[in-house]
Amino acid sequence: MTETKPRDYSETLNLPKTDYPMRAGLPKKEPEIIARWKDMDLYKKLREAGSGRNKFILHDGPPYANGNIHIGHALNKTLKDIVTRSMQMTGWDSNYVPGWDCHGLPIEWKIEEQYRAKGKNKDEVPVNEFRQECRDFAAHWIEVQKKEFQRLGIEGDWDNPYLTMRFESEAVIARELMKFATSGQLYRGSKPVMWSVVEKTALAEAEIEYHDYQSDQIWVKFPVVTAPQVPEVHVTSVGPSGEIPLPEMSAQSLKQENASVVIWTTTPWTIPGNRAVSYSSRISYGLYEVTQDGLPDENWVKKGDKLILADALAADVFKNARIDKFKKLRDVYADELALVTLAHPYRDMDFGGYKFDVPLLDGDHVTDDAGTGFVHTAPGHGVDDFEIWMANARDLEERGIDTSIPFTVADDGFYTKEAPGFDGHQVITHKGEKGKANKANIEALKESGNLIGLGRLKHQYPHSWRSKKPIIFRNTPQWFVYMDRDIDGAKDTLRARALKAIDGTRFVPGSGQNRLRSMIENRPDWVLSRQRAWGVPITVFINKDTAEVLKDDAVNKRIYDAFASEGADAWFAEGAKERFLGNDYKADEWDMVRDILDVWFDSGSTHAFCMEKRDDLNPKRKGVGGDDYVLYLEGSDQHRGWFHSSLLESCGTRGHAPYDAVLTHGFTMAEDGRKMSKSLGNQVFPQDIIKQYGADILRLWAASCDYAEDQRIGPEIIKTSVDSYRKLRNTLRWMLGSLAHASEEDLALAEMPELERLMLHRLAELDTLVREAYWAFDYKRVFHHLFTFMTVELSAFYFDIRKDALYCDAKSSVRRKASLYVINKLFNCLVTWMAPMLPFTMDETWTSRYGEDTSVHLEQFPSVPAEWKDDALAAKWAKIKTVRRVITGALEIERREKRIGSSLEAHPIVHVTDADLMAALEGRDMADIAITSQITITADPAPEGAFTLDDTQGVAVVPGLAKGEKCARSWKILPEVGSDADYPDVTLRDADALREWDKDNAAA
Repeated sequence: MTETKPRDYSETLNLPKTDYPMRAGLPKKEPEIIARWKDMDLYKKLREAGSGRNKFILHDGPPYANGNIHIGHALNKTLKDIVTRSMQMTGWDSNYVPGWDCHGLPIEWKIEEQYRAKGKNKDEVPVNEFRQECRDFAAHWIEVQKKEFQRLGIEGDWDNPYLTMRFESEAVIARELMKFATSGQLYRGSKPVMWSVVEKTALAEAEIEYHDYQSDQIWVKFPVVTAPQVPEVHVTSVGPSGEIPLPEMSAQSLKQENASVVIWTTTPWTIPGNRAVSYSSRISYGLYEVTQDGLPDENWVKKGDKLILADALAADVFKNARIDKFKKLRDVYADELALVTLAHPYRDMDFGGYKFDVPLLDGDHVTDDAGTGFVHTAPGHGVDDFEIWMANARDLEERGIDTSIPFTVADDGFYTKEAPGFDGHQVITHKGEKGKANKANIEALKESGNLIGLGRLKHQYPHSWRSKKPIIFRNTPQWFVYMDRDIDGAKDTLRARALKAIDGTRFVPGSGQNRLRSMIENRPDWVLSRQRAWGVPITVFINKDTAEVLKDDAVNKRIYDAFASEGADAWFAEGAKERFLGNDYKADEWDMVRDILDVWFDSGSTHAFCMEKRDDLNPKRKGVGGDDYVLYLEGSDQHRGWFHSSLLESCGTRGHAPYDAVLTHGFTMAEDGRKMSKSLGNQVFPQDIIKQYGADILRLWAASCDYAEDQRIGPEIIKTSVDSYRKLRNTLRWMLGSLAHASEEDLALAEMPELERLMLHRLAELDTLVREAYWAFDYKRVFHHLFTFMTVELSAFYFDIRKDALYCDAKSSVRRKASLYVINKLFNCLVTWMAPMLPFTMDETWTSRYGEDTSVHLEQFPSVPAEWKDDALAAKWAKIKTVRRVITGALEIERREKRIGSSLEAHPIVHVTDADLMAALEGRDMADIAITSQITITADPAPEGAFTLDDTQGVAVVPGLAKGEKCARSWKILPEVGSDADYPDVTLRDADALREWDKDNAAA
């Protein structure tokens, strides 16, 4: 007798079927997707799809065109791309136009380095020849960066980016500057600015970074030399016996006692520029006498010296002067100090030029936290110094004090003739090293007898962020924009306009508003000029006799037209002055400004030459009757940079901010939390990550991190991203495989099993969350909720439960049809929702199902019916899940102890003594939900030793083995196996499915 061979049921199962690879191979696949996007002209299709919608414009803050992109660029551009894609998919026309900052010192510095290497002298090269080399350098790096940004998957108008060095851009930048000149906001002034001796230019606050630096610190005497006799001083001192009148406490007595005010400074080189000493009426001062005998000859302080000091700092000063014994003679009051004038420490030296009186000025910037309680005030070398000097200028002039501010240091760091006695000494060398100025001043102070203490102090000091060398504050003629001059009516100042605009701007995170507001509230006038060659010139003429700025529309138009056709090089061409002045003015009566604009003015004008110039941008915002929306997104340092300059430029010329919202991100640190540096060997390069793992892995990291704060990246963090990506891809692959068996048949919600309706409810919840989070730019919230949903609620719950129905149910099964319907909805929602974050993978996934002529990026987020929301159903299933969790916990132990191989071998007895939980289970097929062959639910109390979870009361499980035969098709173990004569080795459900399958295939 021949033995019958068992039937192979695998062909009758609806197993997942897909060509979508398990291994992504992103480094190879992503360039192919980029090529496909280009071939199908995806950017053009997006613009066509968005035509007629309200515009959402993420206006690009321009990166600098001088090197390969770094990890900060990758984060920044990825976030911008997520913004643009998500807004496009939520109903906006979201057009991203990339841009580049092309002018300025970094590029000029690179060309100068090349010159130095070749032994060339920049000053011997015609300026426009030098400028062309800068232009070529920028153009090269724009192309390099463009390819690197596109490789990240950034979608935008790469064929037509905006460039600050494009002729039309330079023309508009010049025109914006001329608007400030015409409105009277531009002026030429003399103020202390941050100056780089190495780079020979003024620097903006945004170009400064702070590093540890060791400074010389000195304590210096300023002797009291004049004070009028005061008939009565209305002060008292409170002693142990009460109020004691002190009639001798007069300003005159300070002179009679040969007292000296003591200052402390970490910049000895600024002493020649001293013109005042500042004090505070809020500080308690005293007159102190040195009482120590036997002081060594090398000690600069002598017994009997009388010093005026802040009481809180006196002991510290004497310690630094190497004095142990001293006494306080009396209090010194603010009204005395106001009447006193001092001698400059160099007054009696043979230098000449220091015979002037040094006034004492009451200043809010003076504290008794450190130093002496007095502040050495050199108005040409500090902002506070300058401001208090100018605030008191009228009173000082009435006292016969010359208020002119000396130019003591030249642009090369050498002293000028306005620092008598120090000719030839240099503050900072051209290499950024300390010159001999400090030492020369210290020696002069010793010789004058006015040095009382000397030391070294390591502290944070401003450096140029390009050269990494220390800067100085020096008084220079520069071009400024007034912050507090009325523009178009009383109190209509640039500061007032900017502060009002800040109030009307959305900031994400909200702390950015206070940060920018504080900067605007406290900033000085805006310095626009730089003494360099590569940039847009300050296109103004100054009358040689009156020093007035020429305001002539015809001249301005000639400048604009020339720049638009020839670029800003036209300003430096031979005959430019005569060309622009025309026949209405005599060229020899006007000076042509040769300074260039600060690059922050360039980038601050991008709204004018990009957004307003392009028809596909040119937003009509709410303030002018439209609903278009403009977002600026950059690192948090741009509160003092691009956000700041753009705000001032737009408010000065248009009266409002150029943006509706400002979004900031933190900085990217190494995995250990330290700043990345070549010396530490902890740098992470985006090119390396893309080459090894693919751009979507880098994008997943960017989307999942808390970018509002400083983030970390490194090998282990990237591995975590890779693992998360793998889980997401496996879930997507399973859905694609299952949907290979889907039909277009729709099912009414009421016909669906509860489990399917629960998943649709979750989609409804997620739809609201995803849309709100994308609008809030909270991508980590989007990612983590979708990731958890896909890996926990779908893969480990819903899909796990429904695999049996999908694989084994008959084709006509309502349960199977409903599940495929839901998976289809899940697929469409999840792939579109994740497309802004993972554009390569989601487009690959989408085209795997819908064809190569489609793209997920042309889709909108699916419309989710409100009727899918069912909170009552969700509450019921939360209870069912609670019970299921206890069951699966018990079965996991059984598997671990090898008492069962799979959950289908189990028949757990579940004791549910909680009435609410038991009610939720009524009518539910818990064997199906728990993925067991059999199950018993009972309200009986659990026996001792039953499995429980500490956080779940009223549920206990006693594991058991399923009884019956194992189905050869679905592997369930049931007593009914063998009861169908036609299909004796399967369950009744499987027998029905086989009967249907055989019939369909026989007919075929």
